[in-house]
Amino acid sequence: MPILYPVNGIAPQLGENCFVAPNATIVGDVKMGNDCSIWFNTVLRGDVNSIILGNKVNVQDGAIIHCTYQKTKTLVGNNVSIGHNAIVHGCKIDDNVLIGMGAIVMDNVHVGCNSIVAAGAVVLENTIIEPGSIYAGVPAKKVKDISQELINGEINRIANNYVKYSEWFKDL
Repeated sequence: MPILYPVNGIAPQLGENCFVAPNATIVGDVKMGNDCSIWFNTVLRGDVNSIILGNKVNVQDGAIIHCTYQKTKTLVGNNVSIGHNAIVHGCKIDDNVLIGMGAIVMDNVHVGCNSIVAAGAVVLENTIIEPGSIYAGVPAKKVKDISQELINGEINRIANNYVKYSEWFKDL
C-alpha cells in the first residue's frame, strides 16, 4: 500500500483514474488531477507547502517533489512527465513539459509550456525557461528551441505512454 498521510489535518487528494505505486509516499497538501501516475519509490511531500499536479502528470521512479515552507509551492501543469530520480522543488511547471531523468529544478523556477529540461540538468533558483525551449547542463542553459516533432515525439508520447503503463498496474 502506498503511504498517504495527512499533515496538519490536510490529506492528499487524488483525481480520477490515478495510479500510485505501492511504495510511493504522498503526504500533506498534495492535489492531483486525473490520469496521473506516481511511480515506485517516489515521494511527494506537501508537508510545508502545497503541491498541485494537473491532469496526465507522471512522476517516475525515485523522483522527489517538495516545496519551501511559507515561500514556494510546487505547481505542475497538464501533460507533464517528471523523469526517474528528478528533484522538483518549489517551482512552477507549465503544460506539456518533460523534466528529464536526474534533473534538478529548484525554487522559484518557471518552466514554460512545450519545453524540455534535459536529463541531469540543474536549473538554478529563479530561472525562467521560456516556452518552447530545451535547457541542458549544469547550470542549465538554453541549448535550442524545441521542434513540433519533439513536442509530439517526446513530450506527448511519454505522457500518453505513462497513462497506458499505469493501466498495467491498476490491479496491484
